[in-house]
This record gives sequence, structure tokens and C-alpha cells, in this order.
Amino acid sequence: MKVMEKTIETDHPNTDQEKIATVTRSITEHGNYLRKRYPILQHQNALGASVMVFSLAGMVVTGGLYLTGYIPAWMCILINALLTSFIHEIEHDLIHRLYFRKQPLAHNAMMFFCWLARPGMPSPWLRRNLHFHHHKESGTDTDVEAWITTSGNPWGILRLLKLMDGFVFGFLNAVFAPGWRQKVRLLGKIIRLNTPFGLLYWGCWYVFLGYHLYVGFGSIIGAEVHSSAATLALMDVVNSAVVILIAPNMIRQFCLFFISSNMHYYGDVAPRNALQQTQVMNAWWLWPFQLFCFNFGSTHSIHHFVVRDPFYLRQMTAPYAHKVMAEAGVRFNDFGTYKRANRFSMGHSQTRSRG
Repeated sequence: MKVMEKTIETDHPNTDQEKIATVTRSITEHGNYLRKRYPILQHQNALGASVMVFSLAGMVVTGGLYLTGYIPAWMCILINALLTSFIHEIEHDLIHRLYFRKQPLAHNAMMFFCWLARPGMPSPWLRRNLHFHHHKESGTDTDVEAWITTSGNPWGILRLLKLMDGFVFGFLNAVFAPGWRQKVRLLGKIIRLNTPFGLLYWGCWYVFLGYHLYVGFGSIIGAEVHSSAATLALMDVVNSAVVILIAPNMIRQFCLFFISSNMHYYGDVAPRNALQQTQVMNAWWLWPFQLFCFNFGSTHSIHHFVVRDPFYLRQMTAPYAHKVMAEAGVRFNDFGTYKRANRFSMGHSQTRSRG
């Protein structure tokens, strides 16, 4: 009888931890099955490096085609936004040491090129600890990574602006922090996290916005704007950088943060409970956003159960994983999260929020 009771309990898990263990085991076993069925998946390092080289080379080629006039600016921006979404997934896998774990030179070189292609983000080496903590304490008050993507904030114009411009978001948080010591500490952290590439990235973006707003306003009021040869030469460089690198990353980051901040629950999540940490967001109307963050809303929840699988394998396991996760109680397309400021509790209204 005792043996039978144990078997029934295993086959029909009751507690959340039992359900989590069942989901993790099932997805892991399915991933192993796919690796055996498609032997190429066993060459994880080569696949990761190939995607990396393809994406970087694609950005260089697309940028060259734009500079030589073969493609318009909008096409360059959209193509590079797609390519940077691949690079983001590669960086995320690298943070979990899924490529070249035992070859630090190759591993760190890939990390560096990921950072170079997405210069508006902090160093991936600095982000690693934050991300590991995100997995341990996802959705709790100490989950800084979730908070950075605006999870837990009431929806409105302010949250939308934060999603569009992370640097201003961080700067305003520092300015309005209580006490000058806290202000100085936060400002120092922002500068440290954005040195050196982030400062160049955001500086270039604000020069671009400032100059074109100035010229546009002058045109509206009928005033002639005369720019020096040096200014025009500088703006040629700035405009090119915006089209090839900055605007694509702005689109990618907005789409990623919009999806990520809404699929993660925040504020009332039970500690280390993967059933409550995320939901699956795969409604058809989200595809314009999913397109530029590599279907993040549909597959990232899988990662909270099984960390070891790279991003392309999560895409392959998704149909099976979704069934297992749904049976365990993971939510799908819970758009009430917009009204609840990402609270897990269905009866929770917008209350406090950080930032």
C-alpha cells in the first residue's frame, strides 16, 4: 500500500514543488530526446558561435549597404533589430555559461562582442550576478533585474517612457532618491554600469534627438538653421550610428522589456516558486513585439524551469513544454497583469511600486 501511495503521489503531484519538479523533469527529458533525434544539437558551442558570427556579419553587411545607398534607413534598422535580438539570446545563454564553458578565451570574446553589438546595455559580466539573483528570487522585492525592466510599476505614461529610455529611467530614479548620499550612490552606479559603451551610445542618441529637434523646431517657426561644416560632419557620423546600431537596439530593447516586464510577476510571488514567477504570453497580437525579441514571451517561462537549454532548443521544446506547464498551472496570456501592476494575485490592484 505504501508503495502504491508513493506512486500515485508521484504521478499526480499535489504541492507546487512537486509540480515544478515534474515540469522540470519532463522538459529536460524532452530536450534530451531532441538532442538524440537531431545530432547537430549536440554541437552547442558551434551552434552558438555560428549564430553569433552570422548576426554580427549581417549587421556589418546591412550597415555597409545602407552607407552605400543600396538599402533605405528603415530597412537597415529593422534588419539589424532582428539580428540584435539573436545576439541578445546568445548573451543570455553566455551569462548562464552555455557556450565554451571550459574555454574562457572564446567565452569571454563572445561576451565582449555581444556587449559591442548592444552597447546600451550594461556589461554582461556585471549583469551575471543580477541575473543569477533574478532566478533565485524572481518576482520578489530584491529582484533588481525585474524592477529594471519596469515590472511592478503601475501602467501609464511614466512606465512607457521608462521602457523607451532606460538611461533616463535610471537617472530620474537617482535624482528623486531620498537623501544626497543615495542620489550620489545611484548616479555613480549608473555611470559605472554604462561605462564606456553605454555613455557613448546614449550620448550619441541624445545628440541625434537634440539636433533634429532643434532643426525641426526652426523649420516650424520659419527660422533658418545654419550648421557649421564640423557640425554637419559630426551629424553624418551620428546619423549613421543611429540607423545601424542605436535605433535597432532601441526597438529591440523596447519590445523585449515590454514583453518581459509583463510576463514576469512581481511583488507577491512565493519565494522560489517557478509556477508563479512567469506566465506564457503567446497571443497572436503580440507578434510585432515577439518578432524583435525572438519569441521571448512564448519561451522564456521554459527557461525558469530548465536553465541548461540554449535559446534555439527552447523554441523547439515549446509545443511540448507548454502542455506540461499548463497542466501544472502556469498561466497563459493573463493580460490582467496590466491592471495589477504585475501582481500574481488576481484580486490585487495597483498598489505600491518601486521607482
